[in-house]
Amino acid sequence: MKVPFFQFDCSDLEIQYVTEVVRSGWLTTASKAAEFEGRFRDLCNTDHALAVNSCTAGLHLALEALGVTAGDKVIVPSLTFTASAEVIRYLGADPVFVDCEFDTGLMDPETLRETLRSHPNVKACVVVHFAGQSANMSGDHGIVDICRQQGVRVVVDAAHAFPASDEYGPVGSIGDVTCFSFYANKTITTGEGGMVVTNDEEIAKRIKVMRLHGIDRDIWDRFTSNKVSWEYDVVAPGYKYNMPDVNAAIGLAQLERAEEFRQKRQNIAKKYISSFKEIDGLRLLRIRVSAEQHSWHLFPVIVCAATADRDEVIQKMTAAGIGVSVHYKPLHRMTYYKEMYNLKKENFPNTEAYWEGCLSLPIYPSMTEQQVEYVIDSLIKCISV
Repeated sequence: MKVPFFQFDCSDLEIQYVTEVVRSGWLTTASKAAEFEGRFRDLCNTDHALAVNSCTAGLHLALEALGVTAGDKVIVPSLTFTASAEVIRYLGADPVFVDCEFDTGLMDPETLRETLRSHPNVKACVVVHFAGQSANMSGDHGIVDICRQQGVRVVVDAAHAFPASDEYGPVGSIGDVTCFSFYANKTITTGEGGMVVTNDEEIAKRIKVMRLHGIDRDIWDRFTSNKVSWEYDVVAPGYKYNMPDVNAAIGLAQLERAEEFRQKRQNIAKKYISSFKEIDGLRLLRIRVSAEQHSWHLFPVIVCAATADRDEVIQKMTAAGIGVSVHYKPLHRMTYYKEMYNLKKENFPNTEAYWEGCLSLPIYPSMTEQQVEYVIDSLIKCISV
């Protein structure tokens, strides 16, 4: 049996909406992008939502809007995709890497507090919601409150976390800026794309201008306005980060099924949990939110080194026709960051322990019951042999 790591779930609605865009003759940012922004804003319970061409672009724009510049320091976890840190370098700032919680892969508030004590001049913190559940953001011991006490701005990388929530509400409704990903294998997709949400009007204004060359008027506004349309001004050296309407059309269709997708992934996760929780040699991540608050973007397990070798398990699963992955090789192990900042693996004990055994299993809405059972049986066999 073949089980890919991910499979795109497409309905007639995506085709219909994309066809509408093509027939309209307007392919770049326009009405579909505006509608996508409005509906996403409402789901996140925020004041502003701005569509961009990637989550990476969103993170870059977020830090720029917060005033991060050359020489500033920005906290970021080592257990994340490189985009979370590379955008800091785009601005000439320096990442300050922190360890994660071993049993969740999330940023630990106490580690953050200690890092702020040793780096009192930190400008911002990039928090990563990992695998589909949010980090501990709110309350006296939450990340947002710890940062606010030190005057540190909070950017949330929620590439894994839509639709997800916590005790404070939907992901996106807390922190200065939150960025989502709609890459091809995310919980919903636009092919390539992202969304930035915020409750800060000044941040939203800055991102809106900077996502399209620093021009003070959107293209859609310029070419649909009843006023003279050619006049515009460039108020800053911006970027080319806008989302085309073709992508937004796919996103609109996916958005209508977002909760359906989430529920299907949750059902798969429940089967995995019930099947693996008593298996010697496997450790599951601790779930700090309810099942309904989790987006279940990834399902990582930790292979215990005393029982089996993670890399050998990957080879066996691949040979069985099952797509698996690793999330993530830590950034402190990546050549650029390791050499640039003289990073030592002993300074990241939890991330190291997690990384050495982590393995992500397929979890996508169109997985059949037979495929789920095949993954379960195959992994147990690989661990037991």
